[in-house]
Amino acid sequence: MLSTGALRAHLLAARLAGPVATSREKSLRSYRLFAARDPRILLGLDPEWRWGPGDLLRLMADKCGVSADPGYTSGADVIDPERTLTALDAFAERLAEAARRRLPVLFGTGHPHRLLGFYAALADALSAAGCPVLTPAQGNSVDITTRFGLRTYNLDYVQGVALVREPGARPTGSETGAHTHSPLPVRAVLDAAAEAGGPLPGLVVGDHGWVCGAGQLGFEAIGLADTNDPALFVGEAEGRVSVVVPLDDAVRSDYYRPLTRYVLNRACLSQ
Repeated sequence: MLSTGALRAHLLAARLAGPVATSREKSLRSYRLFAARDPRILLGLDPEWRWGPGDLLRLMADKCGVSADPGYTSGADVIDPERTLTALDAFAERLAEAARRRLPVLFGTGHPHRLLGFYAALADALSAAGCPVLTPAQGNSVDITTRFGLRTYNLDYVQGVALVREPGARPTGSETGAHTHSPLPVRAVLDAAAEAGGPLPGLVVGDHGWVCGAGQLGFEAIGLADTNDPALFVGEAEGRVSVVVPLDDAVRSDYYRPLTRYVLNRACLSQ
């Protein structure tokens, strides 16, 4: 089993935690936009509380370990590896509970180029433990507003993980898809599952809009988030997201493999 100390060292060496590639400027901009209720940053969450930029900075300092100093406005942002480790343990506990209860599980990612392998390994392990890994709405189209205007994407599943791709961009089942923050894909998936008479997920695992969109609709959701994704941490603070793991969500895909081993071992799901 990968030790906590070894994983902590990996988090720092791979810049998954510690000083990360996400800039302070990018994070602070996200906090300002979230406070203004910009849907691009809300990720499908409808906050119950009033969150100003200062409130968000304090929340992110508490949840991620970023500097709480509003005068620190440039340079690299920082994630405390101890907070990452604590959240990974809680994340693993939720997976273990899903396995014990054999809950239907939905996996989805807006970062398929980076995180598909991480989620796919979890999906495989939960499937082996008797959890139905759901794949509703495959091939359905979703219209998403992007900085280039309204674009149509198709829902697809790769190794049990939902993603979206531009029509004709890649063959169905290929391991690449589009980067998106939108909650519309998870809404489409959940709508399709409900219309088909279920089953509905007992747990949703992912990032960006997959987590916030599901949590907003009342589904238990857990996921990963960077310092410029305050919506997931607000969802956790308000009780609509169960667990958020703070880490850089855009490093090389192979850098997440030690996290996969750690989580599966902690959840007693290693095969």
